[in-house]
Amino acid sequence: MEEKLESWELLRIKGIPLRIHPSWFVILFLFTWTAQGQLSNAVDSPLLRWGLGFISSLLLFASVLLHELGHSFMALREGVKVRSITLFLLGGVARVERECSTAMGSLRVAIAGPLVSFFLAIIFLRSAQSIEEISPIVSKIFEQLGSLNLVLAIFNLLPGLPLDGGVILKALVWHITGSQRRGLKVATATGCALSLFAIFFGTVICIQGGGLGGLWLVMLGWFGFAASRSQNQILTLQKALIDLHVSQSISRHFRVFEEDQPLRRLSEIRLSSSNEKKIPEWVLVCRLGRWIGYVNDEVLKNLPVQYWDKHILKDYTKPLNELPSIGEKASLWEAVIALEKSRQGRLLVFNLAGLPSGTLDRIDVGEAVLKYLGMKIPNAFLEAARNQNSYPLGLGLPEAVEAMITSGLIDHQT
Repeated sequence: MEEKLESWELLRIKGIPLRIHPSWFVILFLFTWTAQGQLSNAVDSPLLRWGLGFISSLLLFASVLLHELGHSFMALREGVKVRSITLFLLGGVARVERECSTAMGSLRVAIAGPLVSFFLAIIFLRSAQSIEEISPIVSKIFEQLGSLNLVLAIFNLLPGLPLDGGVILKALVWHITGSQRRGLKVATATGCALSLFAIFFGTVICIQGGGLGGLWLVMLGWFGFAASRSQNQILTLQKALIDLHVSQSISRHFRVFEEDQPLRRLSEIRLSSSNEKKIPEWVLVCRLGRWIGYVNDEVLKNLPVQYWDKHILKDYTKPLNELPSIGEKASLWEAVIALEKSRQGRLLVFNLAGLPSGTLDRIDVGEAVLKYLGMKIPNAFLEAARNQNSYPLGLGLPEAVEAMITSGLIDHQT
């Protein structure tokens, strides 16, 4: 589901949309409830306590927003467009068009957020000390906000994805080894380990009566673990899409006729199809063995049946370059991009000599990837996917390619 359907745009900051996810209101209430409870000894009025708790929560999320703006402004300095900032249940996230093209650029973007949080922690804690005698209540609120910003900075520096510390670790490994992919694998592995530890430790806290703190740690752990698993799956798919080429996955869903064949031959092909849901095969036209173009079904719809034997394919042939195509030496990630752009969901494959050698659709790509991963699925599943013109088993190959583009692993312009 698109982000616009999941969240609401609140405002724009230097052209960056600030969005609010519905889950944010849940955590806003929980923080407000916790904050007012901590003021119960200092404030007698329930209304005032809840009001101060609400203001404290808003200031905390303003701090989270400033943290994400730190990332975003540094990304803009590095020439990376920021799509949006979204506040949600677990804090905030900045979505960028792509990652930095250099390891040090990625490191600078990642570290900018925690630096902002450290700076805010210092400001709040010093302010709390300076106004302690003037307003003990405000001083207590500032002290809490300073401590939370300090925790936010330290927590985000833990070396595991999807935390900022994981991005920093990835950038350092990338800089040292020269391999962005290796950096991503290391940071994903540490993120998975940290998430499992958080789940275990949070569970222990809950068993010992730790309440909300333990539950919150378990939630963060599950979120990190799910993100790590998703990242590992994407990494595996990405490797397959980089290693495999179109020539390893093509099929042959086209017919070839000489140009002097009557149009009725086209009708006979369509009538002989055993499954109407299948994408109709392309009909390519030759002249004495040389490719000259293709013909589609529009002519059958526009020409009365009595003329089908009198007219020949040559009269309705269109150039082959009108069909979506790809070279057989192209990588499968290039094929995925081309398939998503194709309205027909199929590509005509050309060999090195510039001649048609087969076709490629989503099922061909998905089957090649699954075979590369050591998986074989029944033909019934493949046929079901072919009837729907979708990737078998719901493989998220377009998402994997998008992640490759975003991370800078590939350049889709080349």
